[in-house]
Amino acid sequence: MPELPEVETVRRGLEPWLEGAIIEKVTLHRPDLRFPFPQGLAEQIEGATIRSVGRRAKYLLLGLSTGKTVLSHLGMTGTWRFAEHAIDKPPRYYETEPVPKHDHMVWTIHHPSHGRSHLIYADPRRFGFIDLYDDPADSPYLKGLGPEPLGNDFNANEMAEKFRAKKTPIKSALLDQRVVAGLGNIYVAEALHRSHILPTILAGRLVTPKGKPKPVLEDLASAVRQVLTEAIEVGGSTLRDFRNAEGGSGYFQHRFAVYDREGEPCPTPLCTGTITRIVQSGRSTFFCPVCQKKV
Repeated sequence: MPELPEVETVRRGLEPWLEGAIIEKVTLHRPDLRFPFPQGLAEQIEGATIRSVGRRAKYLLLGLSTGKTVLSHLGMTGTWRFAEHAIDKPPRYYETEPVPKHDHMVWTIHHPSHGRSHLIYADPRRFGFIDLYDDPADSPYLKGLGPEPLGNDFNANEMAEKFRAKKTPIKSALLDQRVVAGLGNIYVAEALHRSHILPTILAGRLVTPKGKPKPVLEDLASAVRQVLTEAIEVGGSTLRDFRNAEGGSGYFQHRFAVYDREGEPCPTPLCTGTITRIVQSGRSTFFCPVCQKKV
């Protein structure tokens, strides 16, 4: 699944072409994706102007002049692209060439600066979905989400409150979207390596008996921000299914220190460790058993 950097890159790529555009026509080539399209989707959004192109966690949010919000989750292979042109900063997502039979929805839009174009949503595996809300706060997907890791509300003190006495491995705690929104397996692994924290250590061990963050938790908060910021700058990561609107790939996978590097030497200077893979909650965890410590 795409994580925050991939979705944020998609958002930034689409924003200049969508913000201020009028949705003239919506064509659906099938009744559903992972879930059925919202009833009357086309009729409800045709004629509306796209006021904002936002993101919350791993969801794209298109705010309309009618007050409604279109929510889009890309699943494993969902992509947004334009038929007529590339975009300014291509979102890097999905690796295979576009195939017309996978173009499940087309919006004919008119932008005051760019003119008329066709925005296409394609999804070969159809694990993505589209939803529509009068108020995005009503979305069950957005309720209860933790702070955005690049926002001011995400910090060591905030994490300490949630981790205090928590007997969950730190990796699992960070993947909990109620703790922090948008993090996934790749960037959690990289952030834990940068902050030299063993992924199996209990989250509560990073908090003092008085509920204050230990210094290593400050390091973790900083590492999460750094990893995500760097990934966004290079367009996210390409792992099998990631692709951009122009057909290109993300580059952050070339900077992976541990993810998918089982058996390779740890890149930490002077470290003699070898990257190891274990399974936690059914998902692969990559780490260095030498420089990542129990705290």
